[in-house]
Amino acid sequence: MKQFDVPIIYRSPLITAIKKKRKEQDKMKKDFTPTLLDFGPLQIFLARHFGFCYGVENAIDIAFRTVEENPGKRIFLLSEMIHNPQVNADLQSHGVQFMQDTYGKQIISFNELKKDDVVIIPAFGTTLEIEALLHEKEIQTEKYNTTCPFVEKVWNRSEVIAKKNYTIVIHGKPKHEETRATFSHAASNAPSVVVKDMNEAKELAKYITGERSVEEFYTAFDGQYSKEFDIKKDLQRIGVVNQTTMLASDTQAIADFLKQTIQTHYGLNESTIEERFADTRDTLCYATNDNQTAVTGMLQTKADLAIVVGGYNSSNTSHLVELCEEKLPTYFIRDEEKIISVKEILNYNFHTKEELLTVNYLPDKKPLKILITSGASCPDALVEGVIRKLAGYFESENKIDKLVTGFS
Repeated sequence: MKQFDVPIIYRSPLITAIKKKRKEQDKMKKDFTPTLLDFGPLQIFLARHFGFCYGVENAIDIAFRTVEENPGKRIFLLSEMIHNPQVNADLQSHGVQFMQDTYGKQIISFNELKKDDVVIIPAFGTTLEIEALLHEKEIQTEKYNTTCPFVEKVWNRSEVIAKKNYTIVIHGKPKHEETRATFSHAASNAPSVVVKDMNEAKELAKYITGERSVEEFYTAFDGQYSKEFDIKKDLQRIGVVNQTTMLASDTQAIADFLKQTIQTHYGLNESTIEERFADTRDTLCYATNDNQTAVTGMLQTKADLAIVVGGYNSSNTSHLVELCEEKLPTYFIRDEEKIISVKEILNYNFHTKEELLTVNYLPDKKPLKILITSGASCPDALVEGVIRKLAGYFESENKIDKLVTGFS
């Protein structure tokens, strides 16, 4: 796999050694058991897969190289590079300016752009409308396009099934940058509609079967369907793709549910289902799937709590939190600074969108068992920082260097 030039400040000697060792032992990625870091009174279990994925490393490599290669030029990012505050802040400290926020709200007007400016497209991609606007201003984006290859894979697959007259159903968060970009690309080729979860998929199914009236659709899915979407004919042949950071199991469940709805409604079987339902299983992102499967494997270990590290607006990270919350107390933190003391931790509730102070989060027991993972946009250095802080409470931080040697 291609190697990327990622700033050393994001790397971790400990995590690098662990990942290298696990990869050597499990080249086919069949083993999803966690890695044990045994500090005696504290036992930390690290997920088999976590941290920067291919798409994120690719984006960071391009972004920082762009800064180096364009001294004196104004450099803009369409929105956050990835959903990690440290990486975005580092880019801003190098003079990179963000044009929009995560939800597409304009921070700097496109009218401010000049022909010689550099504009970086973030890992989530962008809409065709924004691409056209940049081209009108004669701003070249090809060299500075950091769109994740797996996002582009979804776009390409959508185009293929669109040519076969399937409507595109996108499983994603309607306001997320990636979903907005995918919707734009899909809608340029075929009727498209976004469903954010299984509940919306079930509602959509009622329009397929005729249980709901045509008029209700345009209200229920306001802002989530393409122009001139015809509910009477555009749900007769469909294919499901996803925002790559959604729970892979949720996307598959939605696809299976809609497939069954189509199959039952039209009296089809497995040999004839393709007449009305496209097979799009190959669009699921490998990194999202690996990280989520690794968390599922990690949760087989009996533990006292879980800590998930990542940006609070990171979709893929919130889904890891969601998986952990089903099994045990889980604390979603941005970095080690959120661990205030052995008694207090500031953690994010992504359901209510607020940061909370939790007291007595560490049970008084030995050995204390903690599960740790991180999102695909989280630097490994932050995970090591969390491990070091926790180990310090048990007077075990000095053992970390020995662990690095042991895994090397």
